[in-house]
Amino acid sequence: MNQKVVNDFSITVGTVNGSGSSTANNTILRAIFKMGIPVSGKNLFPSNIQGQPTWYTIRVSKDGYLGRDESQQIVVAINPASFARDLAGVAPGGAFFYADDIKQPVTRTDIAVYPMPVKQIIREQTEVPSNLRDLVSNMVYVGVLAQMIGIDLEKIHAALDFHFKHREKPTMMNFNAVKAGAEWAKANLTKTDPFALEPMSKTDGMIMADGNTAAALGAIYGGVQFVGWYPITPATSLAESLNDYLPKLRKREDGKHTYAVVQAEDELAALGMSIGAGWGGLRAMTSTSGPGLSLMTEFAGLAYYAEIPVVIWDVQRIGPSTGLPTRTSQGDLTFTAHIGHGDSHSVILLPGDVFECFEFGWKALDLAERLQTPVFVLSDLDMGMNQWMSKPFEYPDTPMDRGKVLSEKDLEELKGNWGRYLDKDGDGITYRTLPGNQHPLSAYFTRGTGHDEYAKYTEEANVFYRVMERLKLKHETAKDYVPAPIVHETRGAEVGILAYGSTESAVEEARDQLAADGLKSSVMRVRALPFSKTVEKFIQKYEQVIVVEMNRDGQMHQLLCMDFPTLAPKLKSVAFQDGMPASAKWIREGVLKFAKPAKKKVAPTKKITVKKSKTPAKKGAKK
Repeated sequence: MNQKVVNDFSITVGTVNGSGSSTANNTILRAIFKMGIPVSGKNLFPSNIQGQPTWYTIRVSKDGYLGRDESQQIVVAINPASFARDLAGVAPGGAFFYADDIKQPVTRTDIAVYPMPVKQIIREQTEVPSNLRDLVSNMVYVGVLAQMIGIDLEKIHAALDFHFKHREKPTMMNFNAVKAGAEWAKANLTKTDPFALEPMSKTDGMIMADGNTAAALGAIYGGVQFVGWYPITPATSLAESLNDYLPKLRKREDGKHTYAVVQAEDELAALGMSIGAGWGGLRAMTSTSGPGLSLMTEFAGLAYYAEIPVVIWDVQRIGPSTGLPTRTSQGDLTFTAHIGHGDSHSVILLPGDVFECFEFGWKALDLAERLQTPVFVLSDLDMGMNQWMSKPFEYPDTPMDRGKVLSEKDLEELKGNWGRYLDKDGDGITYRTLPGNQHPLSAYFTRGTGHDEYAKYTEEANVFYRVMERLKLKHETAKDYVPAPIVHETRGAEVGILAYGSTESAVEEARDQLAADGLKSSVMRVRALPFSKTVEKFIQKYEQVIVVEMNRDGQMHQLLCMDFPTLAPKLKSVAFQDGMPASAKWIREGVLKFAKPAKKKVAPTKKITVKKSKTPAKKGAKK
């Protein structure tokens, strides 16, 4: 057996979509997390309902790296259809566990091979009803793995208890199958691989959550009152989480709810309803993905020009068209930045982790009302649907920002000196009134057509120009309100790396790898559009700034070049898109195409001339 590898490897389970393996895989993930070991899980599943191959990868990293690792040290093969692929994917020196009823040859000699009699073991579990055997059989490989790599069985029990909501019967039925698998492995398998788990304390005080749930909770704590939505992968679970938690967290003492969630007939209607609610003074939002966002374009333009607050979560997947509905992407950025027709600029938030999904869940609602505009939050499938370690979410520490809303008393003091689209403060943001205001001067006509400062219809060129220039000024003002970039400076850095969204974990790992290569780098993570002065200063500081993103054409790179044209020669694009989450490997390789580690200076050797001695050397002496 090779040198022991502790808490630093990945586990990939190849199963069939719809087979119930999700419970087993999440049990492994949670158990390792409960052992105090940093861990992340990524589900690669097909877009059909069931029957196709699916893979779940668990990365264990003592150093806390949560991004995707392209290598597969441990592979568990349960699906005959993907058996050959799973076997070929095991890294040399790795371990291959497989269900022994799969009668396919295993010819590799550079890995440890462990057949498992899954069906035999589950048949011996008499408490498992025949109609549940296929589902519960997944727990057998959980038990075998537990025995072979050292997963604490008590932690597995705790994970199952959590999953089944403390119901003893399903918890024990599954746990007994785990124990049976572990006991069989102990009696029948000899360990020949180097991989092992040992308890740590690096998850103390941490939680595990997916980004869609975090976003839903953030919106709830931010006071969301209306949600219009239409199902679409991978955003559906965001709305479903709202439906799960709103009844528990937003119910009055008299039992009545303080919110409305409406499933619309399509995405356009979902946004239309949400804009109507935002116009009416409710904190309103919707969630969707790329194809749905395309359908929302017309209403997004209306909300921009009529200046109505609304929040739109876009959990990105791959296009064009239907594309790959269950693969991750950062491909909607340029589309969202100028969504609609004509001249428009979007306010976009770019969460980089699950904690920020929660934080931006409530901040987006504040920003939408403060700026009176649609606010887009661009997450992605990897962040939205997969489990991530996170520090606990923090309750909003500031009061809700409702923006410039005039009360009846305010209108009385203004004595009519008010217009719905009149900029009185010079920041591009006007004042508004809400339905229910009884003052006779509170009413105005909301228009998506040409209008003047007092909401009156007009097609006068100079008036339209003034309104559009004010909207442009408002976008500049937004720079003072959106989340600032996060910068990690390195003393003596030779290159800057600029990234955003869920690439953060892979970028940080790549940064450490580049440092080991001899290339020092500073990293900026952009968290919002419009870009702030901090972004410009970061680009100015380095001869080369590598822009990392998960799309084909380098969309963030394009937007940066448009905003900072004189700095464009400094910007280099490392853009890659195959549907898989970002990995440190391709980021490192991409950076090294543009920035080479500084070569260590070697002092030049002096040429030494040895003069021949006139005296003959003594016999036996060294020359």
